[in-house]
Amino acid sequence: MLDCLFCKIRDGEIPGDIVYENDYVLAFNDINPVAPIHILIIPKEHISTLNDLEENHTQTMGELFLAAKSIASKEGLSESGYRTVFNCNEDAQQTVFHIHLHLIGGRKMTWPPG
Repeated sequence: MLDCLFCKIRDGEIPGDIVYENDYVLAFNDINPVAPIHILIIPKEHISTLNDLEENHTQTMGELFLAAKSIASKEGLSESGYRTVFNCNEDAQQTVFHIHLHLIGGRKMTWPPG
């Protein structure tokens, strides 16, 4: 995708504060954090929304959650807790149309989230 912000970070065209990478996913600190730890985990393959997932994305999606688990452990969040969130489309406040898993922690979360 030519104008995708996250693809540009993935490709090194725009700097990102990378905290994790493997063959399937890339993770970087959110530039507008809502908590002390707010990391975005993206698939390296461009997929616009959750609605665009197909069966061949099974491993990629699993890698997103395994990355979240690994990063949470590294950041010291495993015991105290953390939140993972996907937003899908405009009403859910998806602003970059490249799916991404928010990993949020380092403070007490409230419910409902809003």
